[in-house]
Amino acid sequence: MRKSSLLVVSIAVTGALTLSACGSRGEKKAGDDASGSTVVTIGVDAPLTGPLAPLGLGIQHSAELAAKIANDTKEVPGVTFKVKALDDKKSPQEGQSNATALVADKTVLGVVGPLNSGVAQSMQQIFETANLAEVSPANTNPALTQGEKFETEKKRQFKSYFRTATTDAIQGPFAAQYAYNDLSKKKAYLIDDKKTYGVGLVAAFQKEFTKLGGSVAGSDHIDENNLDFSAVVTKAKAAGADIIYYGGEYPQSGPLSDQLKKAGVTVPVMGGDGMYDPEYINKANKNAEGDLATSVGAPVETLDSAKKFVADYAAAKYADPYAAYGGYSYDAAWSIVQGVKAVVAANNGKLPDGARGKVVEALSKVSFDGVTGKVAFDEYGDAVNKQLTVYVVKNGAWTVAKSGTYSG
Repeated sequence: MRKSSLLVVSIAVTGALTLSACGSRGEKKAGDDASGSTVVTIGVDAPLTGPLAPLGLGIQHSAELAAKIANDTKEVPGVTFKVKALDDKKSPQEGQSNATALVADKTVLGVVGPLNSGVAQSMQQIFETANLAEVSPANTNPALTQGEKFETEKKRQFKSYFRTATTDAIQGPFAAQYAYNDLSKKKAYLIDDKKTYGVGLVAAFQKEFTKLGGSVAGSDHIDENNLDFSAVVTKAKAAGADIIYYGGEYPQSGPLSDQLKKAGVTVPVMGGDGMYDPEYINKANKNAEGDLATSVGAPVETLDSAKKFVADYAAAKYADPYAAYGGYSYDAAWSIVQGVKAVVAANNGKLPDGARGKVVEALSKVSFDGVTGKVAFDEYGDAVNKQLTVYVVKNGAWTVAKSGTYSG
């Protein structure tokens, strides 16, 4: 989830370099607990407070569950995993600070997160400089792995960055195909929140929608900090579109849908995984019926591969649900566990010097059957699992409309 300029500033990068140099000599023994086991920390960065907290807390708890299962089953003999979760408040600046802090902790050998693509942009170079693996369960902007020219010239950006979620280069077109072919929508009005995720998603949708023969009735942007969308609603209503496609997240898209419907705009609002949360329906004040959202993968509850995860999560009695990215977060954390396992096994059961870099190398070869299906990474660090699902609001709840893969 989630084309803005890179926000990493030279001071932060310099700090990360310094911290990495200070911590590298201590990496051999990431940390020792009272029993003599080596402690390896999996960092988590996500919005743990604020409007996106339901998604962020699901990421945190799912990573915690992966660490718990790894410890209970002694997945890596001689290694105890713990989780260090930091709140980025969906802010690139906070994410940058968190990345520096995680680099400074010599026990951290991998990081799960972030949620937002704009936040990821501010973290990638810091982790790359420190040779620290980052596996996002939710970032979907294609440029994070394949570069800004990904449509014509794909190029791996950071060898330390991976993700278990598929990208908007697939999600946007998948949504466009469903809108045009399955719903027979021919005229779209496009709205985005001016952020990395939203702008990229809308662009991907627009390209495929017009390629199929659809037309764009108009486009506009919203200010995420101003929930009075009357000006945008007026323009959208006048455009006469038969579908409105929104690039952004549920704290804004819910109220937007509510205001559109109250103004007499009865066509469905459609968006991406940033909309797919029960809070979207709540914030739309019962005016979300018929609205649609795509999300990565298939519904976790329908997967045989996820049954144990669902049961284990319930048994752990976390205060918050695993939400949209729980399965992907568990798989992200488990991929780090497997990376550590490979590194330890290759060094006679002990963490080697330069363990961080070796974990990054191991991740490129990781392959296992995870909660969400096959978990492995391609040459760009992207997930090999390309499945997506369209959900529709029916009787006040998200229900599956269609699952499949994008055929370009």
